[in-house]
Amino acid sequence: MSTKSNPPEFSADETAFPDRSNNPQRLPSWLKVSARFSPNYHRIKEILAENKLHSVCQEASCPNIRECFGEGTATFLLMGPHCTRGCGFCNVATGRPSGLDYEEPARLASVVSELKLKQVVITSVTRDDLPDGGAFIFANTIELLRKQDNKVRIEILVPDMRGEVEPIQTMLASGPDVFAHNVETIRRLYPRVRPGADLNRSLKVLRIADRYAPRPVVKTGFMVGLGENFDEIRELFGQIYDCGTQIVTVGQYLRPSRNHLPVEKFYHPDEFLEIAVMGKNIGFQHVETGPMVRSSYRAFHQSKDILGGQE
Repeated sequence: MSTKSNPPEFSADETAFPDRSNNPQRLPSWLKVSARFSPNYHRIKEILAENKLHSVCQEASCPNIRECFGEGTATFLLMGPHCTRGCGFCNVATGRPSGLDYEEPARLASVVSELKLKQVVITSVTRDDLPDGGAFIFANTIELLRKQDNKVRIEILVPDMRGEVEPIQTMLASGPDVFAHNVETIRRLYPRVRPGADLNRSLKVLRIADRYAPRPVVKTGFMVGLGENFDEIRELFGQIYDCGTQIVTVGQYLRPSRNHLPVEKFYHPDEFLEIAVMGKNIGFQHVETGPMVRSSYRAFHQSKDILGGQE
């Protein structure tokens, strides 16, 4: 579990995750991140650029990008950088996507081989313009990764596919080790935070994965700081647990720009610890909480005990 009750202090030359609004909110000390870049960080960026691949680390301005790239890991973003939805929290660009790049899965598999990854996390923009939401691309990517290395662990973080069963089953049939779909926030905030989505639809996605055989590890995540309260967090925990979720991640929402929703509250690390205890008491097998936690952060460590614990 990544939460620490005593957050580390940072020196004055370290910078906070950026809020590019006209009236940026002053961030607490535990949300300061180092501006240092390792050689591996630049190497990963160059490999992705050379192979015309996108990472959600870059497109969503993840605060952990320096750490993850520095360790030689990345979460791959399939089907381009443009999403067909415009959620109020997300920094991935909204727009009309171009046609599919059918060579992308092969390039991704090649890069995974080059990086010698133990676990691969693959996600995508939402492609409501496609009949299957892009399920075929997920399945093809997993197939190529398995041909390359049948021991690599594969986690997919998928859109809601409009709640349609067939595309979800197509992705499940390709054999991911971990199937993740993020609920993102509590029910009351959906109209403001996720206007193109629906909590019941997201719960349905998790339920389909839970009932599929062979069953993958089922995972979800959500943000805090958008105006929810602890009773609503507890209620959401219960809803996702009832759908068979085994792993849940909870992190602090950080405003990417003035065009995004404002932060209503910065949770203290002690509050994240309280949320983690709440989740463990409900019965989740792994609860990852903390100010900088994101769905694919430390993904290998989140699932390794459930999948057998191999290093």
